[in-house]
Amino acid sequence: MVPGEGFEPPTFGLQNRCTATVLTRRNLLIYNPYSRPTSNPKPGRYQLCYRTASFWLGDGLFNTPESGVETKIASVRNPWFTASVGFTAAIAIAAALAGFAWLPLQQQGGRFRGVWDAMCRAAGLVSSAPSADQIVRADYPTTRVEVIPQMLSGASAESIGRGATLALRCAMCHGARGLSQADSPNLAGQSPVAIYKQLNDFKTGARTSVIIAPLVANLNDADMRDLAKYYAYLPRLSDQPPIADVRPRIVANGAPIRGITPRGACHGGLDSKAGAGWLGGQPAVYLRTQLEAFSSGARRNDIGEQMRNVARRMTAAEIDASSRFYADRP
Repeated sequence: MVPGEGFEPPTFGLQNRCTATVLTRRNLLIYNPYSRPTSNPKPGRYQLCYRTASFWLGDGLFNTPESGVETKIASVRNPWFTASVGFTAAIAIAAALAGFAWLPLQQQGGRFRGVWDAMCRAAGLVSSAPSADQIVRADYPTTRVEVIPQMLSGASAESIGRGATLALRCAMCHGARGLSQADSPNLAGQSPVAIYKQLNDFKTGARTSVIIAPLVANLNDADMRDLAKYYAYLPRLSDQPPIADVRPRIVANGAPIRGITPRGACHGGLDSKAGAGWLGGQPAVYLRTQLEAFSSGARRNDIGEQMRNVARRMTAAEIDASSRFYADRP
């Protein structure tokens, strides 16, 4: 419906008697009852008021009162569109230069060869690999064992027999069948990879013990592999879970906010993670002592500081609860 066909658009008391809205068949249009149609009128489309601000129409067009010519809003002829796009682009360029060039150059100790190098490094691109003298090395012995899941698989009877002979020197602390009565770790049924890694660490000094270090000093790699396979061959206390399986929150869920994963993520089972020991049935005193050693940094043979990063964020109550929980499990 258009004016002159029985319809008188209402006025809304707008400034300068400007505009009113008319809903046509296609679009929501802006109608000025006091202006004349454009030179090339279309059904239901009229000239906008001169003082009317920009109006969005259904097809992305607006009328220019001076010329009566329809102009697209997204056009270089529209000064408001050009100014808004230019202003937005200027802000984006300034933010990119500040974030990728100015801020990296302001960092103390940053070694950049220029603005382009700073921008590449801020974007996560390394222009050249660091040289050997730039690698920070620990000032203490670290583990040299490369742990893979396929290690020590398929133990032979001969290897287990040699391991049983070598284990006679370990029976005083770990028991004749790998079950300790002196708050030492139980080795029966333990992961062979975990035992092999610890023996290597004791031999190289990555893990210290005035008792074990002399015993492993004359062991070669084959001896340590045979010992690990022998203790892994022995049965554990029991394979049945305890009746009351109430897990402490730090064991079941961890503490994600503090970066502590659930204990089962690594120590959930023998096939959970290569090199992670079985904690069920271990003496509570031993578990508590090792967690405290990881927390203080006295024990440092964990790969990538995994245990140290976890233990130093645990409270004393959480360490005690975790130790007692695993000690009560078979």
